[in-house]
Amino acid sequence: MAQPANIVIIMADQLAPHYCGAYGHKVAKTPHIDALAARGMRFDAAYCNSPLCAPSRFALMSGQLISRIAAYDNASELPASVPTFAHYLGALGYHTCLSGKMHFVGPDQKHGFQDRVTTDIYPADFAWTPDWEAPDERIDKWYHNMQTVKESGVAVATFQTDYDDEVGFAARRWLIDRGRDRAQGQSAPFALVASFIHPHDPYVAKPEFWDLYSDDDIELPEFVLSAKAQDPFSRRVMDGIEASTVALTDEEVRRARRAYLANVSYFDSKVGEIVKTLEDIGELDNTIVMVTADHGDMLGERGMWYKMNFFEHSARIPLIMAGPNVVQGTALNACSLVDILPTVIEIAGGNDAILGEPVDGRSLMPLARGEVDPCDEAIGEYCAEMTPAPVFMIRRGTLKYIHCDTDPPQLYDLANDPLEKVNVVADAAYATQAEVFSAEVKDRWNGDALRRDIMATQKSRRALHAAMEAGAGEAWDYNPPSDASQQYVRNHMDWTVAANRYRFPPLNTRSNDTTTVHQNEGQKHET
Repeated sequence: MAQPANIVIIMADQLAPHYCGAYGHKVAKTPHIDALAARGMRFDAAYCNSPLCAPSRFALMSGQLISRIAAYDNASELPASVPTFAHYLGALGYHTCLSGKMHFVGPDQKHGFQDRVTTDIYPADFAWTPDWEAPDERIDKWYHNMQTVKESGVAVATFQTDYDDEVGFAARRWLIDRGRDRAQGQSAPFALVASFIHPHDPYVAKPEFWDLYSDDDIELPEFVLSAKAQDPFSRRVMDGIEASTVALTDEEVRRARRAYLANVSYFDSKVGEIVKTLEDIGELDNTIVMVTADHGDMLGERGMWYKMNFFEHSARIPLIMAGPNVVQGTALNACSLVDILPTVIEIAGGNDAILGEPVDGRSLMPLARGEVDPCDEAIGEYCAEMTPAPVFMIRRGTLKYIHCDTDPPQLYDLANDPLEKVNVVADAAYATQAEVFSAEVKDRWNGDALRRDIMATQKSRRALHAAMEAGAGEAWDYNPPSDASQQYVRNHMDWTVAANRYRFPPLNTRSNDTTTVHQNEGQKHET
């Protein structure tokens, strides 16, 4: 039986597919993502399951909707008892690694990954817990606001570029170590998640990526609503991020969108570096590479910024797969991040028998192989700040239904109205569909019970955070292990053995000269 393919998932933060060349943006410079799409499958209706960082990532890792695992907001704990795809891949014989952000909250900072080679960029405690008892309160220390947009521009370095440069380097070095393992006869398949913070705000770009664009390239938002014209939930979000009270000039909006595109190109460069490393170690042809994100960014569309809503720029994500058994094409079926877990289990040769808990997704490999998939839906839940009640989304076929118990429902026909300008929930032509969606929401969710549970966990976590601030317990932020006594060349090592171990490709032991040979299957040249 052939060895299962390696798996590499490259994840962006806050990347809407609308701003990638592979998805049709007119000026976006994303050659490496475009190249993967050109030889693989582009999913055109992929969604996050919650338009916020931590909940979205917990859904990705667990294959479960956030209401099932209580992953409500950016300070929700992912319990160690919840199996992730890293656990399952490890059980199937994979060597697994996380490089970069996953926003794990709680004392378990690995969740099945055998190796974790960087810390996270955000805190791992309960500090960012919302308070639905005071849903209109801003927490200025960590809420977005329009100052982030106003300060957009260029910088040689930021905390985000420092982080992503480290993530990219650590991911590449880990992959090179897998090439070294292959040279030593170790053949276990590997799975790497390389998760970057860009193009997440603040919208500040390195000069070399900023200079890829000009102001003339940058289009202003296509469809903008005033705060008064927004639906009630959107108005609350705009109030929360101060977009309803802080005016932006066209110049400020254009500068933010230019910096965002520049950071998309920066992320794309990281994709290229990782793909090149897979080629260097001779594993590209046996690796399924996925590029995706945790959610999108409104970037001024509808007059809104960032995420935290279910409109297309916020809730839709890129998803591109390339590699063994993946055909070239586009998949129109709606899907979501909970589908990644069953997908990677199928790639790894596993099946449902391995599952320790029910999952809410399905494998996307039939679509990746160009087969017919009868499933065409994505489910979303938002249970975090700036709402007093859960917000639900059902995307099925070309229709999207959005429900919150405190607000009027919304229904959009994306085939005829891709910018979601017209809420057709009261349109007689859509009466049957609106009734079906309304009944499904009532059947699928108990909004009152879910709200009570969310508020109970918020109260508990706020109390725990106060205790931790007072000194009860240790910080959960991940410290990557490092033992300098075992690195590079040390006195207990044979220098020549160490040099041979680190050299890749290794010296050709079959001859007496110093010719180096790319020994791994898939390499096509010698040096």
